[in-house]
Amino acid sequence: SDAFTPVDWSLLTGIALIWGSSFLFMAIGLDAFRPGVVTLARVVLGATALALVPAARRPIDPVDRSRVAALGIIWMGVPLTLFPIAQQWIDSSVAGMINGAVPITTAVWATALLRRLPGRRQLIGIAIGFAGMVAIFLPELQDSSATAWGTALLLLAITLYGLAANMAVPLQQRYGAIPVLFRAQLAALLIVVPIGLLQLSGSVWAWDSALAMVPLGVLGTGLALVLMTNLVGRVGGTRGSVAIY
Repeated sequence: SDAFTPVDWSLLTGIALIWGSSFLFMAIGLDAFRPGVVTLARVVLGATALALVPAARRPIDPVDRSRVAALGIIWMGVPLTLFPIAQQWIDSSVAGMINGAVPITTAVWATALLRRLPGRRQLIGIAIGFAGMVAIFLPELQDSSATAWGTALLLLAITLYGLAANMAVPLQQRYGAIPVLFRAQLAALLIVVPIGLLQLSGSVWAWDSALAMVPLGVLGTGLALVLMTNLVGRVGGTRGSVAIY
């Protein structure tokens, strides 16, 4: 595989900076809002931010619309619902470490879908990155609590993330990131809106939690997903997913 270009490294750095704070913002949101409300807020804000960009209205062929809708369910609708639910029983540090296994699930899905193993250097890089991530989080993990239920929810979420990273590649290459993600987020709303509305009654208003939803939605669910989709479209799902580290 070709080496990352300066543009690829810029995309990767932007993703890391934005998503590195997402678990903190989710934790702040959960102080006042139920999990479904947190997810609803971030997807609505992300879709609204993308709707302001003219490129979001570029057409997508009818044959690919179902694929884009499936991407929205797999990448946003279900996982973004599972993460705040799981964080009721799992510390942010544990959630971040489990999320760091996304490059592994992406490589497994790539092997299954493309019927070929990633290159040796890619596999070594994924292994080294995962080991480094564990080493960074280990001091916090020793003082953290995690339940089997919360862990299982996160493992399901990162499995779906791995599949989505591979699904996004041909769609990005065909249409660009913004029109694909805007429509994918609209599809995700089919799941997150009913759940969010049902959980409104169990939420309370708090300015800290509400303000935390702004960067979580506009940046974490809008801009960062655009950057990630562009990155995997340029370098492939397995290589692009290392941004999660």
